[in-house]
Amino acid sequence: MADTKNNQKAVDYQTAVNQKEDFILKYKTPIIGCIVALLLCVGGYFLWKSFSTGKQEQASTEMAKAQEYFLTAMNSGDSLLFEKALNGDSINAGFLAIADDYSSTKAGNLATLYAGICYASLGKMDEAAKYLGDFDTADDALISPAALGRLGNAKAALGDLDGAVELLVKAAKRADNNSLSPLFLIQAGEILESQGKKAEALKLYEQVKSDYAEFQQYNQYMQGFNGIDNYIERVKE
Repeated sequence: MADTKNNQKAVDYQTAVNQKEDFILKYKTPIIGCIVALLLCVGGYFLWKSFSTGKQEQASTEMAKAQEYFLTAMNSGDSLLFEKALNGDSINAGFLAIADDYSSTKAGNLATLYAGICYASLGKMDEAAKYLGDFDTADDALISPAALGRLGNAKAALGDLDGAVELLVKAAKRADNNSLSPLFLIQAGEILESQGKKAEALKLYEQVKSDYAEFQQYNQYMQGFNGIDNYIERVKE
């Protein structure tokens, strides 16, 4: 009987490990949706401010076209449009050029974040990690949690699991809301499970249960999520 129970636990744990990548894909929609919404709101303000003060007028025009390519690419998954958002076209510059030409400005910083997301969407995680890491998260309190979480995902994809957990936990703390924070904490917990660190994963799952009671209302976005209690039970010794 004891052997049967232990074997079942081993199977359950291995299933959890194998589901780590599926988990990240499963939560891609709400996470990316939040990032895009924040970029549109905050980015639009930054560009309007630059335009209204007579500075970076060209950056405003160039960013608008790159954003258009980016949003269309996010909806369609077209890799060629992500490339155009990054590199521009025969008339307009892309995020890479804007980030370089206006590196000391808010517009340039925002272009750096866009570039990182484009690279991640293209599966170029080394480049994604570089640009997401270069984004100045102190520049904006709204976008920075989502940017940190996206960087954490890139680190995980590159095999830097400790760095990924650290970034995801930091992103959850900075976000401090019922939408992104629980997602980042559970992602970090899943990664810890894959490393065999069940006690540390348990702490994060219990934090989700105690601090984010309204998290259950987001189940509509999370296919297959059966409640935080299942995660807690899975890692209890």
